Amino acid sequence: MSKFPADQIKTIGIYTSGGDAPGMNAAIRSAARIALYHGLDVRGIVGGYPGMLSGEFVPITQGSMGNILQRGGTILKTGRSPEFHQADARAKAAANLRAAGIDALVCIGGDGSFAGARLLHQEHRVPIVGVPGTIDNDVFGTDFTIGFDTAVNIALEAIDRIRDTAASHDRLFIVEVMGRDSGFIAVDVGVAGGAEEIFFPENAVTVDEAIDHIRRGMARGKKSSILIAAEGRKPGRAYDLAEAIRKKSGFEAKVCILGHVQRGGSPTAADRILASRLGAAAVDALRRGECDCLAGVKGGQVVTVPFEQALGKKKTVGRELIELARMLSY
Repeated sequence: MSKFPADQIKTIGIYTSGGDAPGMNAAIRSAARIALYHGLDVRGIVGGYPGMLSGEFVPITQGSMGNILQRGGTILKTGRSPEFHQADARAKAAANLRAAGIDALVCIGGDGSFAGARLLHQEHRVPIVGVPGTIDNDVFGTDFTIGFDTAVNIALEAIDRIRDTAASHDRLFIVEVMGRDSGFIAVDVGVAGGAEEIFFPENAVTVDEAIDHIRRGMARGKKSSILIAAEGRKPGRAYDLAEAIRKKSGFEAKVCILGHVQRGGSPTAADRILASRLGAAAVDALRRGECDCLAGVKGGQVVTVPFEQALGKKKTVGRELIELARMLSY
């Protein structure tokens, strides 16, 4: 974490970056209104890092933050910028920020976004605080990220509906949820939805083990089963699992890939509250002269965590929840 003279801040820029997550608008609203409450000017950076490079800055007022709390997505738009990996692009972004009179930044996004933010601070001394917004819940240093609770509830609603069909037709379903490198969505959905097995990066379940699990259920009279799979590095892996299960057991599995439907929709109350707390905490950190860190939540308390302690570290699902999921579905 770095320190800087807080009295140098007159204008704060806010941007969303990477994949969108329900609750990002609540975080924008909170950061903007807290900054405005304390007499600071606020600019929105449209489109994340690409907007920073093209100089797409818009003024944010109390009025422009009205009626966005309940909206999914991000009113500031978002995107990814391979160009920002280059030092000269970051220099251009810093120059654009200075020309626009933006003194400090609030970055709402995930690990990749924070990595760019840290480089911008290290190379050009732009004060930045991150707000973790990603449905994957994989940012180290915070118990929860904005959008995770909504994504879990959207997936769970879909799985409850699929279970009705599975029970009506005595079928086996494999439901694929998002989660490229982590299994937080898969595990929470699996436990809450009563899945018979959960496939995700931190849980080395084999196809043979899943088949044995299904057969045990059938032996006690179970007619239908739901398996949950995190998408992993390649969306569509549920089809590979279904084919492997068919070849080894003869069981025909129906596949349902939820995909990007988990990103959209109105955020839950939990995500709106988390986003409001973290957006405010980010601005408060800047007003204290703290930067090069993220605002997170630990044990229910808001904390600031230096980027150096959070970036590049793997956040994994706790073994307790993994074992609970296994025992509940035995």
